[in-house]
Amino acid sequence: MTRMFTVTCLFLLAAHGDAFAGKNVAIEPKTGEVGSPSVSETFDSALASPSTGVKGEWKVVDSALVGKELSSDKHAAVLNYQMKNRNSVVRFSFKLDDSTRGFMFSLNHAKGHLFRVSVTPSEVSINLDKDKKDPKSKAMKLATAKAGFEQGKWYTMQVEMKGDRVVAQTDNGALLDVVHPQLDVDKPNYRFVMKGDSLSIDDLQIWTLN
Repeated sequence: MTRMFTVTCLFLLAAHGDAFAGKNVAIEPKTGEVGSPSVSETFDSALASPSTGVKGEWKVVDSALVGKELSSDKHAAVLNYQMKNRNSVVRFSFKLDDSTRGFMFSLNHAKGHLFRVSVTPSEVSINLDKDKKDPKSKAMKLATAKAGFEQGKWYTMQVEMKGDRVVAQTDNGALLDVVHPQLDVDKPNYRFVMKGDSLSIDDLQIWTLN
């Protein structure tokens, strides 16, 4: 039988809440060991390539990358980290402030949207995107895990992409593990998408997997 789609959703450390949440927390990968990161970005200087603001306002403030939605864009704020990838591990710190109630870590394929990890104040989900060029295509929620993300507090997220598998973890205990055949493709970049006044990103690390 061909394996088409599997999913695991867990919420760990429930008894501890987010007692272990914080910046740049080490999270053990589920898809294999990693060595030294090929990217380690602490945003200590002005925003520069390969980070590119596509929509909204993105600038470095107090050694962190801060995104803001602009009403004139009539679109969510989008930042591309332009780096071709297929199998990789990405870890970063994030903080929600002001009117920002969440964000998405998004991956595209060569011709359009692929999938995204969505964060709200109460949950994390992995969502397969609709192929806008295919009228029969539909967006699909692959997994959801309950979690709590307080305003003004730093957290760490790690996303692993290996073949047809994606694993997303946060340092306050959310774990999502999905398999879907459409995930096993080349990807042109990594994207952060947000709505609101303030999403802070820091300690971005990327490991390339074989």
